[in-house]
Amino acid sequence: MALDLLIVGGGPAGISTAVEAREAGIEGEKILILEKGPLHSYAIRKYYPDDKRVDAVYKGIPAISEGAITLQDGTKQQTLDFLGDTIRRWELAVHYDEGVDYIKKRDDGEFDIITPRGGYQAKVVVVAIGILGKPNLPDYKIPRSELRGHVHWDVTSDKLSGERALVVGGGDSAADYVHYLVARGFKVDLSYRRAEITRMNQINLADIHGMVQAGRLELLLGSDIERLEAFESRPRVVFRQQEPRVYDHVVYALGGSTPAGFLQATGIELKGGEPLLHEGGETSVPGLFLAGDLTAGKKGGSIISAFNSGVAAMRVICRDYLNCPIPPPPPRA
Repeated sequence: MALDLLIVGGGPAGISTAVEAREAGIEGEKILILEKGPLHSYAIRKYYPDDKRVDAVYKGIPAISEGAITLQDGTKQQTLDFLGDTIRRWELAVHYDEGVDYIKKRDDGEFDIITPRGGYQAKVVVVAIGILGKPNLPDYKIPRSELRGHVHWDVTSDKLSGERALVVGGGDSAADYVHYLVARGFKVDLSYRRAEITRMNQINLADIHGMVQAGRLELLLGSDIERLEAFESRPRVVFRQQEPRVYDHVVYALGGSTPAGFLQATGIELKGGEPLLHEGGETSVPGLFLAGDLTAGKKGGSIISAFNSGVAAMRVICRDYLNCPIPPPPPRA
């Protein structure tokens, strides 16, 4: 299948990129999104707790949408509904359950994209995969076989039962996991290696302190975990600064890491494990762009910033590769 634009990843950045391409006049049959999950925005579905707030302002940093779509504060489901409606409204073609094995630039300047189902050809490729699908791991070994069903990297993949849980991390995901577990009756400890929590937004930080005051959460600040071991099939957490504790579940919220292996296999140049990027998220491979989490840096970004990364990519793509106009931003209310 010969395409003008192939997008890898059916989340906010990929959807926004496709919308901006349609707004620029590219025919729908010349654009394709490949999503390895069974539904769009699969990382949001998997890693966001059901009652998570999805805010337009992320970590207190205002973000104004620069393109055709924007986001209002809402619930996880409202956000997913909006993104689904966007796919239908702009008649975007999405192939689900189709990941990408590799991307290779041909001598004529176009790309071959190979998937388990077959192959595609495209003039331009935008990789808009998230980093949540590859969570950071602790620097100590976890006896996974002995603790199967008790150690997790999110709170929605498995049904959690019991009384005590430990969440490891100090960011907004950690706050979301704590909130989810407390709401379901768990007594929760939050372990963070620093003496003060500085990475959470103010709403989440207030929630954390409120749960501490209510006696549903204990903060273990300045706590370093040395190892996990199995104790009667449950995780026994050995700390360096305090006595070990036994939990029903341990949930890690350590953020995500760039899929460096996949990027390097496409020929993208990395520095310090991060891709070297030019205007609009273009990589060292001309015509191959990154969008979304892969352009946000270690601090991450909001869904609106993911939308905007698609806008930025399409500006360069239209100018340098597809000869299409970028429409002006929609009028502000």
